Amino acid sequence: MKSIPATPLRLFLVRHGETAWSLTGQHTGRTDIPLTPHGEDEARELAGHLREIQFAHVMSSPLKRALQTCELAGLGKDPEISPELAEWDYGDYEGRRSAEIRRQFPDWVVYRDGCPGGEMPEQVSARADRLIARLKAREGNIALFAHGQIGSAIAVRWIGLEVAEARHFSLGTASLSILSFDPHHPGVPVIASWNALPRNMAGADYSVGGR
Repeated sequence: MKSIPATPLRLFLVRHGETAWSLTGQHTGRTDIPLTPHGEDEARELAGHLREIQFAHVMSSPLKRALQTCELAGLGKDPEISPELAEWDYGDYEGRRSAEIRRQFPDWVVYRDGCPGGEMPEQVSARADRLIARLKAREGNIALFAHGQIGSAIAVRWIGLEVAEARHFSLGTASLSILSFDPHHPGVPVIASWNALPRNMAGADYSVGGR
C-alpha cells in the first residue's frame, strides 16, 4: 500500500487586533480586555487572507482579545484553547508603559529582564518550547491566535534563539507571520513571513503549499 506523504507543518501566527491598551502602549498581560472597534475591523480584514487556507488545527490564547480576533478572522468556530499562547504575565508591570518603567530601571527590556511578580524570560522560554514540541508532533497548517510578546518569543524559540533576541521581532496588531521549515532543508526551521499587516497583504498568496 502506497504511503501518503506528510503535509509539512506551517504555523500561521496571528497577533490580536488593537485594544485600548495596545493603542496607549500599556503592557497587557492577563488583563482580559476586548478589541476596540478598530481592532475588530483589523481582525475582519484578516479573514480575506485566511479563508483560502485549509487549516488542520486552529489554536487560540484563552484571552478575550485573541478569541475575538480568531472569530472575526473567520476561524472561531471551535478553536483549541492553549494556555501557552497567553500573553507574558507582566506581574507588577501590568498596565504600565515601558517609558514609565524605565524611569526607575533605565535599561529594562522585558525579554531580558522579565517582570517582578510575573514571568521571567526562562519561564516564557520554557512555555514556548512546550508549545513548539507539541506542534512539531502535528502536520499541516496551524493557526495560532496570540499576543505581541509571547508571539515574538515563540518565533525566536522556533529558530533556536534565546528569548532575549525577541526584542528584535516586534509584531503589529492583527499581523500575520508564518513559521515553517526550509523547503530545501526540511529540518531547518525558518521564519517564512514576518509581521505582515492586512493593509499590506494585497496580492499575497499564503495558501501556496498549504491546500
